[in-house]
Amino acid sequence: TLRAPLFISWQLTRNCDLACVHCCTESAPGKRLPGELDADEARRLVREIINAEVPYVMLCGGEPLVVPHFLLIAEMLGNAGVQLKIETNGQRLDAEIVERLARLPVRSVQISLDADSEEVYRRQRPGGSLAKAHAACRAVRAAGLPLEVTFAPTRINIDQIDAVIERARGFGAFRFNTGKLMRIGTAARLWNKLEPSAEQYQRMLEVLRRQQAIEASMELCYVPFTIEEGLQRSLGEPPATMLVLPDGRVKVAAALPHICADLRRQTLMQAWDAYRSAWRVPEVLDEVCRAMDDAALHSRANRWKVLTLATA
Repeated sequence: TLRAPLFISWQLTRNCDLACVHCCTESAPGKRLPGELDADEARRLVREIINAEVPYVMLCGGEPLVVPHFLLIAEMLGNAGVQLKIETNGQRLDAEIVERLARLPVRSVQISLDADSEEVYRRQRPGGSLAKAHAACRAVRAAGLPLEVTFAPTRINIDQIDAVIERARGFGAFRFNTGKLMRIGTAARLWNKLEPSAEQYQRMLEVLRRQQAIEASMELCYVPFTIEEGLQRSLGEPPATMLVLPDGRVKVAAALPHICADLRRQTLMQAWDAYRSAWRVPEVLDEVCRAMDDAALHSRANRWKVLTLATA
């Protein structure tokens, strides 16, 4: 039995400098959650993560770089030997930040490239600049950091995936992540405008299979392709991960609404025990099965429900 999670995905904020139409966390400018962890609370959690010898942490959001204490968290973790993944839109990833990250054990800087033209990028990511995202990719590679690219397909951008894969390969990315659009958050509210057609998805898969056959300098990750496939895997073997929300609460899974712990009131180890217990609760298992049968239920993922065990 693992005494601690192998990986923590820590959403630092719901605030963001962009208002992406596909955002699964419903982040946007000014959307900071009430009660997000402040710098002192973040320091305490960092110390717990280090003491628990958690090997790998992803810092994400919202946009993590809008958080004033982002570098404090990253440097505390990294200087203690914790491997880091930074998930960012790249709009604020300047030379100074890249230089400081380059001193840390960073396994990946993941930048979202959701188009290969400025016009399409701005439609999917209002307020954003594709040129800035490209500049961030170049800066990451120039600093010797590992670059990972992600692509969220919508009706707006899906026909540009081939060009984005080529662009990512040209930047020297080691991995390209994609999959079916998740019907969660902002995407769920705009589903009728965003959902690609079956024909578009088929063409996308054909592109991915063709690109997969190209010399493997960049890994293409698109399995599991759907939320349902991911939930099926988790049902068979719950992941050794922990998803921490900006206010310190812990979710059972991104695609489920259940809150299983609160790191303001519980230690990391208590939260880990609660997470493992949650995967044995009939309410959670029933929700997983229902979500695998009905994709429309994914839209409930951000309507958080506290499990009884979380308050025990």
